[in-house]
This record gives sequence, C-alpha cells and structure tokens, in this order.
Amino acid sequence: MLKKFEYKTVRSAFEILLTAERAYPALEREFLNARAEIWASFRIFDLTTRLRSDEARAIGETWFDLIIHTLKRGVALNIVITDFDPVARPALHRMTWRSLRRLVAAAELAGPKARLKAIPAMHPARTGVLPRLVFWPMILGKQIRAAAWLNRRPLPVRDTAIREMPGLAERLVRLSDGRFRPRLWPLPCLYPATHHQKLAVFDRKRLYIGGLDLDERRYDTPDHDQRADETWHDVQLLLDGPAATEAQAHLESFLDVTAGRAEPPRHRALLRTLSRRRKHDAMHFGPEPLVQELATAHEHYARRTRRLIYLETQYFRDLKLARYLAGLAAGNPGLGMILILPGAPEEIAFKRRAGLDARFGEFLQARALKILMRSFGRRLFIGGAAQPRAFGEADESVNGRDRLHGAPLVYIHAKVSIFDDVAAIVSSANLNGRSLRWDTEAGLLVTRRPDVQALRRQVFSHWLPSDAGDGFFDGARAVPEWRRLALENARKAPADRAGFILPYDLRAAESDAASVPLVPDEMV
Repeated sequence: MLKKFEYKTVRSAFEILLTAERAYPALEREFLNARAEIWASFRIFDLTTRLRSDEARAIGETWFDLIIHTLKRGVALNIVITDFDPVARPALHRMTWRSLRRLVAAAELAGPKARLKAIPAMHPARTGVLPRLVFWPMILGKQIRAAAWLNRRPLPVRDTAIREMPGLAERLVRLSDGRFRPRLWPLPCLYPATHHQKLAVFDRKRLYIGGLDLDERRYDTPDHDQRADETWHDVQLLLDGPAATEAQAHLESFLDVTAGRAEPPRHRALLRTLSRRRKHDAMHFGPEPLVQELATAHEHYARRTRRLIYLETQYFRDLKLARYLAGLAAGNPGLGMILILPGAPEEIAFKRRAGLDARFGEFLQARALKILMRSFGRRLFIGGAAQPRAFGEADESVNGRDRLHGAPLVYIHAKVSIFDDVAAIVSSANLNGRSLRWDTEAGLLVTRRPDVQALRRQVFSHWLPSDAGDGFFDGARAVPEWRRLALENARKAPADRAGFILPYDLRAAESDAASVPLVPDEMV
C-alpha cells in the first residue's frame, strides 16, 4: 500500500530561483505537492537526474523514482519533451526517446491506474526542398557521421542505439552484416525549429518557468566552484496567479498552434514565441513566425526605460534588436546598458572543434555588439563571468575559450531582462533570431514593482562582491561601477578578485567568427 505523505512546505507567491541548486529542489517539491494534475514542456527532461530536496529523497534517489511516486498518488502527468532533427542532432534525438522510454517504464511500475501522457514533439516546420538541395553535401556528411558512429559500436549496442533513434533509422539503410550506410533518396527532411521552452503548471494554479531544463549537466550552485564545463548559471521563477492560468492554456494549445490547427490564445503576463510550418515552403529555411511577444515586449519596455537596461543572456545575436536598442541610445543620452554574456558559447568553449553554426553565431554576436558599442559608447558595459581562482590542470582546457582572463569561466544560460525597476522578463528565449522568431519559447512579464526590485537585487548581487555599494544598483551609476569592478578584476590574480564580473573578450569571439552565406540569421 502506498504511504501517504503530507508536505507542508512554505510556498511563496513569487520565488526567484538562481541556479539548479535552488530550482531543482523547488521543482521536486511542486511535484510532491501536486494533488490532481501536472502539465509541463521541457527541451530536456532526464529521469536519471538525482533528487536534491530532503522531501524527495525520502521517496527515492532519482527523478525516475519521483515520477513513479507522483503517478502512484493518482496525479495525472501531461508532459511534452522536445524531439530533435535526427540528422542534425542525433544525440539529442536519442536523449529524447530515452526519456520517453523511462517515463513509460515509470508509468508501468506505478500501476494500471497511472495517468501519463508523454509526447516527444518535433516542431512541424521543415526546411524547403531548394535549401536542402543547396546544402545536400552537408546533410550527407551528417548522415555519414551518424552511420559511422553506429558502425563503431558492438552489434548489441548498435541495435539498442538505433531503437532509441527512430527518426535516424528512417534515414539510414541497414546492410546484411548489420552495419549502416546513408539513405540517398528521398532527400531527408530537416527540422530547423524546436520547442525550446521550459515550464510546468501544477494543479492549474502554480507556475514554474524560465531557462532551466532538467539533467545533471545543468546542476550548479551559486558558488560555481567546479570545472568550467560543469558550471551552468540559470534562473527560474515559481509563482501563483493569472500567469499560471495563461501558461496552462498555452501548454494545452501550443502543439496545435505550431501545427497550424489552432490560433494562439491571447495572454497578458505570459510572453511567447510561436511559429508554424509554412504552407508553401519550397524555398524557405525556416517556419512562418506567428507570435513574437518576447521580441515585442523587449522593444516596448526598452523604449520606456529611462536609466538602465540590464540583459543577461546566453546569446546576443539578433541584429534587429541591436539596431533598435542602438536607436534608443541615440535618442536618450541618459540611457545605459549592462549586457552579461558567457565568455564563449558552450559549443565552442568545451568542444575540441567548433562547428560552422557556432562560428556563424559568433560572427552575428560580434556584429550585434559592435552596433551597441557604436551607439552607447561609455554608457554600455559588456561583461562575462569567471570563477575567482586560477585555471588549473584539472580544468582540462581544449581550446582556451573555456577561460576568461586566466580563470575558468562561469557558463551563463540565464535569460533575464530588467528595465529600470519598472518591468522584467524571465524566459527560455535567448536574444537571437531563433528564439525571438522561430522556436517555441515562453516567459513571464514581471511588472509588479516589488517583484521587479527583488529580481533585480538578486540577479545583480549574484555577480557582485558581498560588499558592493549602492552605486552598483543605481540606474544612473551602475554602468561605470560595473565597468570599474570588471577592469580591476582583470588586472588582479584570479584568487584576489571580487565577485565574478570581468570584461567580455570581443577579440576572442571574433577569432572564432565566420560568416556563412545563404544561411538565415535565425538558424543560430
């Protein structure tokens, strides 16, 4: 007989969760407190992730145990996990189907009354036939590499792997000896957009939303005291109120909206990016943009900002947004901006060989940053973050981009925008064309001033030394104060630095940058 637990966790109407050390236990407790139903959509949801909260560890060791426990209690779980293009992203495609298999196994162990609806969802948009023909050699190369990876595995491992990659199996031919080769015809479909959002709603009244997926790679603490390739700074929010109702409607409708079967519901607090497959897509790389609320909200609140725009993002690559912000700077001599970025993209910092897509992303970001620099001048500070310790042998550098001014970088994945103390946006969307026009994204517009101020204080304080003065938080003085601290840190030995902040290294980014003709900016 299932033991009943009574969880009496104190629950706040608006909680700010910086890093997975705080977000993962909060998410676990929401699963434990759910009484009737949970709706969720994540890009990655790995059930082998270890449980962190005391309450969850009382019932098991991993999320697999927590899902069984949740289903046994009679709670219905409706979850969408992003599926990925099996040719372009075979490893992620396999990860999705592994997660689906574990969810199904958990439901079986929970018993016949378990209520699970788990959907591996690939965005329905497809690249048109003409772009696929142009890039056919690149597509074929990916198929060849995927086949070679499989062929290097022993036969039993190979059989298991191909079962976990059903989309890839359709694009390969199995030979009589059990090996694989690319299927040359028909030309494989390419799926350029994804469902990139990360949110969950509990009993239709409690919302968990932001930029954080669920797996061990993303677990980090506010101290970021581990190898650079294991750091991961992210921000989630947990709240009650009308936004939860809007998020519930979004979760129930977005698959139909992106498939072209329904129109998107109207929202006020929930901000989205939604696109759908084009009816006539022969010449197009990507989907038809449908809802661009995240992009519009950034423009709207930036226009209303008088003193300070603060942006914290994994990528700043959208030239349209860069030009818009530059125009605001030209018209308002009192407007300043702080932009916090990772020292390098993950796919460059921690990989031995940078792919062309990553290098194109660096090209776009360098252009976008120069647009801002020309317009804002000294009113702009672009910063990165690194640990206050020297880079050591245990850090296993591969190309030098995993450090910033001699220290292991802190990888920034958060997506937070704050406009004076009037409004803020916390979302899954990066400030690139992909997130603002193509991918499915979701975020929260925060306009209640005490919540904006609390978010601003916590986000700023995370990067600053504990004794940071009022000037770091004052809209009129913050930019020169942050720049001064970053430059002082750069001149000191890593162990003597205060806080995490350092100047962003634009020259290093430009050294890896490469323009890719014909490819739309939204691809990266």
